[in-house]
Amino acid sequence: MIKLENHLGTIIISEDYFRVLIGRAVSACFGVAGMANGNCRQQLRSFFKKSQSFDDQGILISSGLQGLKIELHIVITYGLNIAEICRSIENKVRYTVENATGLTVGSVKVYVDSMKTES
Repeated sequence: MIKLENHLGTIIISEDYFRVLIGRAVSACFGVAGMANGNCRQQLRSFFKKSQSFDDQGILISSGLQGLKIELHIVITYGLNIAEICRSIENKVRYTVENATGLTVGSVKVYVDSMKTES
Protein backbone atom coordinates (compact mmCIF):
# COMPACT_ATOMS: atom_id res chain seq x y z
CA MET A 1 0.00 0.00 0.00
CA ILE A 2 1.42 3.37 -1.03
CA LYS A 3 0.32 6.54 0.81
CA LEU A 4 0.52 10.00 -0.72
CA GLU A 5 -0.29 13.10 1.25
CA ASN A 6 -1.02 16.50 -0.26
CA HIS A 7 -2.97 19.62 0.67
CA LEU A 8 -6.26 17.93 -0.28
CA GLY A 9 -5.77 14.87 1.91
CA THR A 10 -4.33 11.37 1.78
CA ILE A 11 -4.34 9.11 -1.26
CA ILE A 12 -3.84 5.37 -0.76
CA ILE A 13 -2.93 3.20 -3.76
CA SER A 14 -3.08 -0.56 -3.26
CA GLU A 15 -0.36 -2.91 -4.47
CA ASP A 16 -3.02 -4.84 -6.40
CA TYR A 17 -3.56 -1.79 -8.60
CA PHE A 18 0.18 -1.61 -9.34
CA ARG A 19 0.35 -5.33 -10.10
CA VAL A 20 -2.49 -5.18 -12.61
CA LEU A 21 -1.10 -1.99 -14.18
CA ILE A 22 2.41 -3.41 -14.48
CA GLY A 23 1.20 -6.83 -15.59
CA ARG A 24 -0.73 -5.31 -18.48
CA ALA A 25 2.22 -3.12 -19.47
CA VAL A 26 4.61 -6.08 -19.50
CA SER A 27 2.28 -8.37 -21.40
CA ALA A 28 1.92 -5.71 -24.11
CA CYS A 29 5.68 -5.76 -24.78
CA PHE A 30 7.02 -7.69 -27.77
CA GLY A 31 8.80 -10.94 -26.93
CA VAL A 32 7.23 -11.59 -23.53
CA ALA A 33 5.83 -15.12 -23.44
CA GLY A 34 4.65 -14.93 -19.83
CA MET A 35 5.54 -14.22 -16.24
CA ALA A 36 7.57 -16.45 -13.94
CA ASN A 37 7.19 -16.79 -10.17
CA GLY A 38 9.06 -14.06 -8.33
CA ASN A 39 9.34 -15.47 -4.82
CA CYS A 40 8.66 -18.58 -2.72
CA ARG A 41 5.10 -17.54 -1.88
CA GLN A 42 4.21 -17.24 -5.56
CA GLN A 43 5.88 -20.59 -6.32
CA LEU A 44 3.97 -22.41 -3.59
CA ARG A 45 0.68 -20.85 -4.62
CA SER A 46 1.26 -21.84 -8.26
CA PHE A 47 2.20 -25.37 -7.20
CA PHE A 48 -1.02 -25.95 -5.24
CA LYS A 49 -3.35 -24.03 -7.58
CA LYS A 50 -2.04 -24.99 -11.01
CA SER A 51 -5.24 -24.26 -12.89
CA GLN A 52 -5.36 -20.56 -11.91
CA SER A 53 -3.40 -17.60 -13.18
CA PHE A 54 -2.60 -14.75 -10.84
CA ASP A 55 -2.26 -11.01 -11.47
CA ASP A 56 0.80 -10.64 -9.27
CA GLN A 57 2.79 -13.50 -10.75
CA GLY A 58 6.36 -12.38 -11.32
CA ILE A 59 5.84 -8.84 -9.99
CA LEU A 60 7.42 -7.59 -6.78
CA ILE A 61 6.94 -3.97 -5.67
CA SER A 62 8.48 -2.01 -2.82
CA SER A 63 8.81 1.68 -2.07
CA GLY A 64 12.01 3.38 -1.04
CA LEU A 65 13.45 6.85 -0.63
CA GLN A 66 14.16 7.19 -4.34
CA GLY A 67 10.75 5.97 -5.51
CA LEU A 68 9.17 2.65 -6.34
CA LYS A 69 11.35 -0.39 -6.83
CA ILE A 70 9.84 -2.84 -9.28
CA GLU A 71 11.19 -6.33 -9.86
CA LEU A 72 9.88 -8.42 -12.76
CA HIS A 73 10.45 -12.11 -13.49
CA ILE A 74 9.59 -12.92 -17.09
CA VAL A 75 9.60 -15.69 -19.66
CA ILE A 76 10.67 -14.57 -23.13
CA THR A 77 10.36 -16.01 -26.61
CA TYR A 78 13.44 -17.89 -27.79
CA GLY A 79 15.56 -16.30 -30.50
CA LEU A 80 14.96 -12.64 -29.70
CA ASN A 81 17.38 -10.02 -28.40
CA ILE A 82 17.16 -10.30 -24.61
CA ALA A 83 18.74 -6.91 -23.89
CA GLU A 84 16.31 -5.06 -26.17
CA ILE A 85 13.30 -6.84 -24.71
CA CYS A 86 14.40 -5.96 -21.16
CA ARG A 87 15.09 -2.34 -22.10
CA SER A 88 11.69 -2.09 -23.75
CA ILE A 89 9.97 -3.53 -20.67
CA GLU A 90 11.83 -1.16 -18.33
CA ASN A 91 10.84 1.89 -20.38
CA LYS A 92 7.22 0.79 -20.80
CA VAL A 93 6.73 -0.01 -17.09
CA ARG A 94 8.42 3.20 -15.94
CA TYR A 95 6.32 5.33 -18.31
CA THR A 96 3.06 3.53 -17.50
CA VAL A 97 3.42 3.76 -13.71
CA GLU A 98 4.63 7.37 -13.68
CA ASN A 99 1.92 8.46 -16.12
CA ALA A 100 -0.91 6.66 -14.28
CA THR A 101 0.04 7.51 -10.70
CA GLY A 102 2.43 10.47 -10.75
CA LEU A 103 4.86 8.53 -8.56
CA THR A 104 8.57 8.32 -9.29
CA VAL A 105 9.91 4.92 -10.29
CA GLY A 106 13.37 4.52 -8.81
CA SER A 107 14.30 1.26 -10.48
CA VAL A 108 12.88 -1.43 -12.70
CA LYS A 109 14.79 -4.71 -12.64
CA VAL A 110 13.90 -7.37 -15.21
CA TYR A 111 14.98 -10.95 -14.64
CA VAL A 112 14.66 -13.45 -17.49
CA ASP A 113 13.86 -16.71 -15.73
CA SER A 114 13.10 -18.86 -18.76
CA MET A 115 12.76 -19.00 -22.52
CA LYS A 116 9.90 -20.48 -24.48
CA THR A 117 9.96 -21.66 -28.06
CA GLU A 118 7.21 -20.54 -30.38
CA SER A 119 4.93 -23.45 -31.17
